[in-house]
Amino acid sequence: MSAEKSDQSSTFDLEKFRELVELMEKHDLSDVSLKCGEQHWRVKRGAEQVMPSFAMPQMPMAAPAPVAAAAPAGGVAPAPEAAPVDENLVDIKSPTVGTFYESPSPDDPAFVKVGSKVSADSTVCLIEAMKVFNQIQAEVSGTIVEVLVKNGDAVDFGQPLFKVKIS
Repeated sequence: MSAEKSDQSSTFDLEKFRELVELMEKHDLSDVSLKCGEQHWRVKRGAEQVMPSFAMPQMPMAAPAPVAAAAPAGGVAPAPEAAPVDENLVDIKSPTVGTFYESPSPDDPAFVKVGSKVSADSTVCLIEAMKVFNQIQAEVSGTIVEVLVKNGDAVDFGQPLFKVKIS
């Protein structure tokens, strides 16, 4: 009986593994460890979440200072617009480090392209990290106005992937 038990514990059930990965995605889990008898499974999704030091300086740049300093000498004039910022335009950013894929396989069409309408739960791309393909959701509703990376590009944590006009 122990020999039979040993043979059963050494077989790998691919279907159970797929179910485990789907549950991890559904519940947004990044690390699961299971132990039953002699079997021990440990599954990790994505890369460890490490904030790069360069990410912080990019965020405070909401309103450039030269706008306030550019006042004409001869009275009241319309407020000058430095770089027009469209408040309805947001970025979909990479939640992890990895390789960007625009479609589920090379023969399939891209998940989205310029002009595609997306909702918060729309899959916009895959990012492969450590042989795990993570589906990236839009997390906003709107229209894709720009794709900022190319298929197969390496992406960093927090890197903008798409620009979306909020609807």
